[in-house]
Amino acid sequence: MRPRKHETDRSEDLFRARLDQIINMRHELVLLAQRIDWDWIDAKLSEAFSARGRPATETRFMIGLLLLKQIYGLSDEAVCERWVNDPYFQYFTGESFFQHRLVHERSSLTHWRQRLGERLEILLAESLRVAHDSGALKKSDLARITVETTVQPKNVTHPTDAKLLLTAITKLAEQARELGVPLRQSYVRVAKRAAVRAGRYAHAKQFNRRNRMLKFLRTRLGRLRRDIQRKIKGDRTLEAAFAPALAKSAQIRLQRQNQRGRKLYS
Repeated sequence: MRPRKHETDRSEDLFRARLDQIINMRHELVLLAQRIDWDWIDAKLSEAFSARGRPATETRFMIGLLLLKQIYGLSDEAVCERWVNDPYFQYFTGESFFQHRLVHERSSLTHWRQRLGERLEILLAESLRVAHDSGALKKSDLARITVETTVQPKNVTHPTDAKLLLTAITKLAEQARELGVPLRQSYVRVAKRAAVRAGRYAHAKQFNRRNRMLKFLRTRLGRLRRDIQRKIKGDRTLEAAFAPALAKSAQIRLQRQNQRGRKLYS
């Protein structure tokens, strides 16, 4: 659901002093908070939320926290910890009284980044420009940038023997198809099934069954390599084209998990 509308608490508290009574109202964060059009940001971001369900966290709190993270080069954890201890951070995010604990979940920062996508980049860029114009952000603050990549998808995978053998079989079969080399059998379909079973056996600690699947994959890879070598024998162009893939597949087929020395991992 769309975020709750931020409302400034104007009431007085007998036992607590308001933040605007104990902080310097000429501080750069106070001036920046007054210059940012929070209502415009809230209207722009409301399109990314549904009209039904539980209301999301207030826009000013989340955008303010993300801005502070960018201005001071902090991680998600660091900006949340500093928010608890810094009254200027709390005032910037719309609090009227000092809070002794974080009023929202830290994971909300991740959820907002994922939901807003490109909208967030545009809003942050515009807000940082306003911060620079108002003096809250200096050029020296941009000399170093901290990038939080905890939840960023990474193009890496755990290099198990089954995955490497399957990759070698797949790559050789694809290259043979691209270069027009007819194969007796590509073994891709049975290799995928064997690799899946090897992973399941390893997870269940059934290592004898896993080793049988690895032996099956090595045997099929050896058959595929010999078939390609027979078909391209005497053709220097094809031999040169297949040389890197055949060399790598031979090393993958012969290497073992605990061996010493150079190994292929991907």
